[in-house]
Amino acid sequence: MAAAFVKAPAQDSQSASFVICGDSHRTNCVVDGDTFWFEGKKIRIADIDTPELSPPRCEAERIKGEAAKSRLLTLLNAGKFSLSAGFRDEDKYGRKLRTVSRAGNSLGDVLIKEGLARPWDGARHGWCQGK
Repeated sequence: MAAAFVKAPAQDSQSASFVICGDSHRTNCVVDGDTFWFEGKKIRIADIDTPELSPPRCEAERIKGEAAKSRLLTLLNAGKFSLSAGFRDEDKYGRKLRTVSRAGNSLGDVLIKEGLARPWDGARHGWCQGK
């Protein structure tokens, strides 16, 4: 009888007190709905895409982008989480590509279910009607 090998979910061992990023030193802060700094490293959440804030292409994108940023801040500050790398370690901007999860559940999926993000498919899609 062959034993089945199942990868156990990562242990939630990461935590910090996050703030919204400003002009000061970026150690633990949220840039937007899918990017944050953790322990001085810039992290891009690998499994989602959220509305752009710099710059937004329309007012609706700005509003939804601010909501996604605020929600990510709340989710990161809600307790310990895990960061897991996928096939690529970083993107073309040098951001570490990571899936962020808590208790085995992707925080990106939370943002998707709340309408603040889309699954990342490798391409940017507009958040503005007719654009």
